[in-house]
Amino acid sequence: MFYYAMKFEYLLFNLIVIIGPLLMSFEKRIQFSRQWRYVFPAVLGGMIPYIVWDSAATGRHWFFNPLYTLDMRWWKLPIEECMFFVTVPYSCLFIYENLRAFLPGQYGGYHIGKEWIRVLLFSLLPIGILLLRSGKEYTGLVLIAIGSYTFLDRQLHTNIFLQARTAVYVLVVGLCTTIFNWYLTARPVLIYDPQYQLDIRIITIPIEDYVYGWGHILLVTILYEYLHRRWRAKE
Repeated sequence: MFYYAMKFEYLLFNLIVIIGPLLMSFEKRIQFSRQWRYVFPAVLGGMIPYIVWDSAATGRHWFFNPLYTLDMRWWKLPIEECMFFVTVPYSCLFIYENLRAFLPGQYGGYHIGKEWIRVLLFSLLPIGILLLRSGKEYTGLVLIAIGSYTFLDRQLHTNIFLQARTAVYVLVVGLCTTIFNWYLTARPVLIYDPQYQLDIRIITIPIEDYVYGWGHILLVTILYEYLHRRWRAKE
């Protein structure tokens, strides 16, 4: 009986992540429910490359513990892991809209560092390639992702990386990563092969998990801002 209850833990995890933001989406000041036509395409756009990445890395960079996941698999991934790429970015976009509404002034300011921030982040791309070639594949890939999204942000003119609000956003997402990934890695729902990473951990969380999470959420946020501005311009 206890064994079967354990297998629902990752599913319950996803429900806990999304239930608050979902219920609060109808709050009058935020009115996040009105943004759903931008939210879901952005979440889907971020989900596709990360599902492919996750599937390719499963069984090599990391493994899912069958004790805490249902037996249903899609592309080698537990169905709860696929849900993760919906529940987490949805909740993070809800946080992003809260920051837009409740942190005016300097936090809503546009430029904080001009192009030097982009240059710094884009420089992660060649560093990531070197680490990838050296065998630290997980470390290399997360740095390549951040560098690539810096370029995407510039090309789409969303300028997420230049907004003061983004610094607060990244800190909040990092705090959430610490709370939730601590559970996933300490339980452990997710087990890592240390040879593909730097094996530097914050509590039980590989440091690469933070960059992986930030990359995923920033990609979704870039797509969200792009769709939001493009479709609003047509109205």
